[in-house]
Amino acid sequence: MGQTRAQRQEQEHKRQQAAAMFEAGARQAQVVTALGASRSAVSRWHTAWLAGGPAALAARRATGRPPKVSPEQLLTLEQELLRGPTAHGYATELWTLERIRRLIHELFGVWYDPAHVWRLLGRMGWSCQKPARRAKQRDEAAIARWHKERWPQVKKGPGGAGP
Repeated sequence: MGQTRAQRQEQEHKRQQAAAMFEAGARQAQVVTALGASRSAVSRWHTAWLAGGPAALAARRATGRPPKVSPEQLLTLEQELLRGPTAHGYATELWTLERIRRLIHELFGVWYDPAHVWRLLGRMGWSCQKPARRAKQRDEAAIARWHKERWPQVKKGPGGAGP
C-alpha cells in the first residue's frame, strides 16, 4: 500500500539534500550518483526546485479522502475480532467479510464494501485462515485403534496383492 512515515521522511531528506546540491551548482547527473535516485526523480526535483526553491521539495500532507475509521478505532475493532464471532451473536467461530462488515457498522456506524474490509484486515496484519474441518463427534481413540488393528489387514502387501 502506502509508504511508512520513516520512508516518507527518508524521501524528504533525499529531496532536501538534492536541493542543497542544486544550490551549490551540482548538475542532475551528480545528484543521481550521489543520492542513488533515479534520473526521472531528480529531473522532477530539479524542475520543482527551479520553480519554488527548497520549499517546493518539502513533504506535503497526504492527499485523498480521510479514512472513515481512525487508527484508534482499528485497535478497538481488533479487540472485538479477537473476542470471536460467538461473542457477537454468531453461531459459529468463523469470521467472514460480511460479519466483519456488520461489526464495523455496529461499532462505528460505517458501511464498507466487503472488498475494502479485506484490504483493511490486510493493513491490520490479519490474513485468511481456514479452520480444520473435523467432525464434532470425532473419536481419536477409535481412529488410532483402527489404524493399529484394521489398517494392516486392509493395506495392500508387496507386489500389489490385497489381503
